[in-house]
Amino acid sequence: MSKLSDIELQVMWNRLIAVVEEQAQVLLRTAFSPIVREAGDLSAGVFDREGNMLAQAVTGTPGHVNSMAESVKHFIRVFPVETMKPGDIYITNDPWMGTGHLNDFVLTTPAFHRGKLVGLFSCTSHLMDIGGIGFGPDGTDVFMEGLYIPLLKLADQGQLNETLMAMIRANTRLPIDTEGDVYSLAACNDVGCERLSEMMEEFGLKDLDVLSDHILTRSKAAVLEAIAALPQGQWCNTMTVDGYDEPVTLACTVTVTKTGIHVDYAGTGEASKRGINVPLAYTTAYTVFGLACIVGKDIPNNAGSLAPLTVSAPENCIVNALKPKPVASRHIIGQMLPDVVFGALRQAVPDRVPAEGTSCLWNLNVRGQTDEAGLGNYGFMMAVTSNGGTGARPMKDGLSATAYPSGVKGTPVEIAESITPLIFWRKEFREDSGGAGTLRGGLGQVIEVGSRIGKPFDLLAAYDRIDHPPRGRDGGRDGAPGAVMLKSGKVLKGKGFQLIPPDDRLVVMTPGGGGIGDPARRDRAALAKDVSEGLVSPQGVKAYGG
Repeated sequence: MSKLSDIELQVMWNRLIAVVEEQAQVLLRTAFSPIVREAGDLSAGVFDREGNMLAQAVTGTPGHVNSMAESVKHFIRVFPVETMKPGDIYITNDPWMGTGHLNDFVLTTPAFHRGKLVGLFSCTSHLMDIGGIGFGPDGTDVFMEGLYIPLLKLADQGQLNETLMAMIRANTRLPIDTEGDVYSLAACNDVGCERLSEMMEEFGLKDLDVLSDHILTRSKAAVLEAIAALPQGQWCNTMTVDGYDEPVTLACTVTVTKTGIHVDYAGTGEASKRGINVPLAYTTAYTVFGLACIVGKDIPNNAGSLAPLTVSAPENCIVNALKPKPVASRHIIGQMLPDVVFGALRQAVPDRVPAEGTSCLWNLNVRGQTDEAGLGNYGFMMAVTSNGGTGARPMKDGLSATAYPSGVKGTPVEIAESITPLIFWRKEFREDSGGAGTLRGGLGQVIEVGSRIGKPFDLLAAYDRIDHPPRGRDGGRDGAPGAVMLKSGKVLKGKGFQLIPPDDRLVVMTPGGGGIGDPARRDRAALAKDVSEGLVSPQGVKAYGG
């Protein structure tokens, strides 16, 4: 065909984004795990033959998308593209080759058009149980945390690896859900392959080479242009978080040059003995996402736009933990990293950067026995996604009960109650939890849960911001610290396995975001509106000088 114009290439690029969004929707609508189908804890994308990510679905989380971007290159290294056949599917949950912990399965499928391999589709989702001690931070090495699948073939020219599937089923407390989720992942890639071939037929493409070059070149150039508009220099920041047994210091140095931005985590605390460690792939994923939010928020996320953003960290610090360190709850630390980077960037571009927020998800990871029909022979296990408040933004208040940087939605109470023997007595905004300021932080939540069948249940706690709440800036107050307790008054630990008695209730109070600016300068009409809506109590008005 004749040389493609920029307009034609842009139309094809947009169509490619539509293809991967349909790919993600298939996964969202067929997944068995509620954390996927209700909260959107997944990713999907298309890659060229060299393993460069060309487009990602809007539906997805940064930790999955940006680490999956490197996973495909690992698959290609082990299974060269020259050896790939139609019907092949590859799988792994290797935390260091995948997305950071064993509960995420990554599937990659080669895409063919008219018999020629033209690209690859990859997807990731969180599976609720893959054996081991369960989805929590109590493990002391990765082998305690569940079934470990190296880079393997799930299917060979359409023939499913039944031995591998039997091993997967045998190593989970939820065999039906887990098997179903694997098929869901495979199906979403299949749909992507079909839609890509249809698109190429429609546009008369024999390969993706020209389109790939256009996407990667334009995206990289756009990011470099945005970086060139920033002040050049080096800025540092530190942030202390709760850790497992003792606080952890997260330190970064951000270097901005005309050719890119580099973040180095030298000075960060050493790896933990428990499962809050972070593989470098996940560290990189959330770090570059934080950078992109400030530098190129309107630029599509792909290998080109990610190329100028680089990350390094000393080996076996907590954000570059090496195998076999435990990593099950890597999100606790990993999702703090945008805030760490923001603290450095605030010194260069203060008008773009928010105050600190809750950052890490405050999921209710619960499991237990049930005597109710239809809930399975293995009892129940569920991650009820919930969130705290984000930090105040440079021109607006923070968002309440919103997952940033993760992006997952909160699990509806009705869903949680329909598939577990639990009852949610309260789920509401936490009054006065947003840090006071000219712009206040977003509010956290109060969640109260008990058993409706008179049996105890387990909480696999994985929380932070209890001892070290989100910090305000420029005179803004800190957000309220999180808390975990029983309704009877006993204070629970922020991390680790704990039993909730059948005659008591679990109470979780998620943190609020930090505020920005002198609280006394807050607009009085905005403050009155907060009070009328129950976000700030009459007593809380005192924090604003009222």
